[in-house]
Amino acid sequence: MRRRSCWIWDVRRCDAVARLPRIGLLIPLACLVLGIGSGCSGLNLYDMRSVEEQPLTASAALGQTDSRRDASLRLVIAGLDDDAMGRPDRAIASYQRAVRVDATNPFAYLALARHHLEAGGSNEAGPFLDQARALFESEQRLGPAVDVWGVGLRAWIDREDGRDDLADERFEIARELSPEIWADERLSADELR
Repeated sequence: MRRRSCWIWDVRRCDAVARLPRIGLLIPLACLVLGIGSGCSGLNLYDMRSVEEQPLTASAALGQTDSRRDASLRLVIAGLDDDAMGRPDRAIASYQRAVRVDATNPFAYLALARHHLEAGGSNEAGPFLDQARALFESEQRLGPAVDVWGVGLRAWIDREDGRDDLADERFEIARELSPEIWADERLSADELR
């Protein structure tokens, strides 16, 4: 049985989340509301807290597909290392090369979104995050292990753009998925690595 989530990354479909009461089952309820409203078919709801999946990192994704993807992932990892060492120009060059090697690598777009958010560029981050989501969805890899990145990064974009109520709701969901990553409301290069 294929598991899909509603991916509350998409700001156009997530305004309903801000209006929901704060309850322990916020994720499945939000997916239900958003899934029906957006015409999602075959939506299987799951309680994020009951799934013991670790976030899927770029390093953990190595070896899961083909050599082209692995080459692209190695470039993403090198870029994340450069970002962590304070070399943003080298990092962005690595991410761009990763996209050229494999334009279907969602981690390259996640890294680009994270990089731009770290530099204060929420306008640039949104399209990269949307592309990552579309690629994960096309690979049928949606679920808590990847939702953790999208929900948190979308919350970070909301915070940067002054949508604090929506950011608070999304960060609450991100912390449910992975408190160790989103406690500070930031995604470091090492955490995505």
